[in-house]
Amino acid sequence: MPAAPPYIYEKLTWPDVNDAVKAGKVPVIPVGSIEQHGPHLPLDVDCVCPRGVALHAAELIPEKILVLPTQVHGYTGHVMDFPGTINLHYENLIATLIDIGKSLAYHGFKKIIFLNGHGSNMPNIDLAARRITLETDAECIGCAWWNLLTVDEAFLPRWRESYFPGGCAHAGELETSAYLYLDGDNVRRDKMADGRITYNEEQSDFHWVDLLAAGSAPLVTWTSSYTDQGVMGAADLASEEKGKAAVEEAARQLARLVESFGNRKPDARTEHHDPPPTMDPPWDQRPMDEGRPQ
Repeated sequence: MPAAPPYIYEKLTWPDVNDAVKAGKVPVIPVGSIEQHGPHLPLDVDCVCPRGVALHAAELIPEKILVLPTQVHGYTGHVMDFPGTINLHYENLIATLIDIGKSLAYHGFKKIIFLNGHGSNMPNIDLAARRITLETDAECIGCAWWNLLTVDEAFLPRWRESYFPGGCAHAGELETSAYLYLDGDNVRRDKMADGRITYNEEQSDFHWVDLLAAGSAPLVTWTSSYTDQGVMGAADLASEEKGKAAVEEAARQLARLVESFGNRKPDARTEHHDPPPTMDPPWDQRPMDEGRPQ
């Protein structure tokens, strides 16, 4: 059996980790959830998609990236009306992500990326990334894999066929296509159907949602209150070919992000107090003399 590729973090030895730190490799942690995705998709969509994108990116730049095991459980409390969904309390999720990031920073990695696969994880990832950056000598960012499809402004207009907003919201055209490409044998193709979001149908100027955009005051409430099957989007327009294009585009942009973020010099911090503070910063943030090396 061939050895695992050099970018699979959990297959490294501890001397390999030292070498990866010296090489300036960027750890990418897929963050997903186990939650319902309608009658046609398995519960692990939000895990399979970001890891699939990360692995495809790693094939492009194997010498610059490490792909960590997926954080499989996320913040999904609003989806608990559908059987199978597993919810991790938001405080536990944030704490877990911070622990992962701080562990990586302790070992010497200076740039860390959380690659998200579940929309409601994003505020939690943002807070975790901010704290890792403030409380260690590393820099950390969070990114949803689907947002990578917006970097090239020409991609989505030529890719998307579904209505906007809503056609690519949840288990719709985008997620179903990506899953068809990454793990198509587990898609119940005979159950792929369009599912409308009821509050999108109100045509409010403020409350509407799509995976790739949202109104200025989006409403996040119980999922079962605005979809009867758990499908929010045009799953019937999905295809493996679309999934291949989307995953490869997201991977291409992730590889570019890894390279640019990995090479970016940290900004210098400046102390403006006069006289200087006589105590450490609050919330366990690092004092300036323990800050990021310049």
